Amino acid sequence: MTQKSHPQQTLQQQLLINGGDTPESYIYKGGYSGGDSNNDPLPMAEIPVVDLSQLSSSQGGEAALEEFRLALSSWGCFQATNHGISSSFLEKMRQISEQFFALPMEEKNRYYREIDGHEGYGSDLILSEPQILDWTDRLYLVVNPEDERKLKFWPENPPSFREDLHEFTIKVKEIIENVLIAMAASLKVEPKSFSDQVGKRPVLVTRFNFYPPCSTPHLVLGLKEHSDGSAFTIVLLDKEVEGLEMKKDNQWYRLPVPAIADSLLINVGEQGEIMSNGIFKSPVHRAVTNSERQRISVACFCCPEKDKEIKPIEGLIDERRPRLFRTVKNYVEETYFQYYQKGQRAVDELKI
Repeated sequence: MTQKSHPQQTLQQQLLINGGDTPESYIYKGGYSGGDSNNDPLPMAEIPVVDLSQLSSSQGGEAALEEFRLALSSWGCFQATNHGISSSFLEKMRQISEQFFALPMEEKNRYYREIDGHEGYGSDLILSEPQILDWTDRLYLVVNPEDERKLKFWPENPPSFREDLHEFTIKVKEIIENVLIAMAASLKVEPKSFSDQVGKRPVLVTRFNFYPPCSTPHLVLGLKEHSDGSAFTIVLLDKEVEGLEMKKDNQWYRLPVPAIADSLLINVGEQGEIMSNGIFKSPVHRAVTNSERQRISVACFCCPEKDKEIKPIEGLIDERRPRLFRTVKNYVEETYFQYYQKGQRAVDELKI
């Protein structure tokens, strides 16, 4: 397994020390690949919209499932509407994110990660040398299974943080259940084909992301180019500041701030791509920075329970579409992070 370590200070601490100047460890010399260094903005992505309430409807369900399938097999993501989480609660999640990252450094550092761990508050993990760091500070928390939560990393300030995150997790688990069923239904395989591989105790990780303003946005990435190691990921985007970009057919696209009020972005992870035998695509994406405004997002990663074997579903293998991937286990810890910091998709290394 790859050796992990941490910067001595979070990004916010470094900015205070440097007076806002960009530390060398974050800079892509000459700018990052595909960036708009000539001030020529990237095209805007037209991300499909899927009404989750229609996926199991007796009226319009088949049409919604086809939209769902097309979205995940082309872009690898969609904007989810009617997902069951109220506008007011989504706003509350954004607020507690902003409030936590605005706390004094001494308070935030109470939740700082342990040396060899992912969980807690901190900045980019150093997994290889040399490595260009992401322009972000994060709060990374395992929220499911509940009996594996490490509450010492769960902030007590803002006062409602723990209760709100617990409620958010309950609501997200309902979305996850519906999406796993829809994945199977859209591909016309057994209803529990995906959920059986994910298991009854999926590992859910919620990551709160904070991207400070950056004086050199053309030289720095908030989040390096990658695809997710999850089965799929649910993202609550900043409602005012854009920054997420996706790659499709070797072209980068900007994602707008949620064009549809209260929508969630749902994207396939590499383990979802494996289970679908390559039909669903795990999109390569990154986050850029903003010279004037900070940005926040909240991402929930749905990963199979520990020790579950992940492999292409039998009903998706035939003579026309042979099996594409090997069987894997403990994918994120044992495979994914070996490739993540190199900007490579680990799933491509598993092809038969």
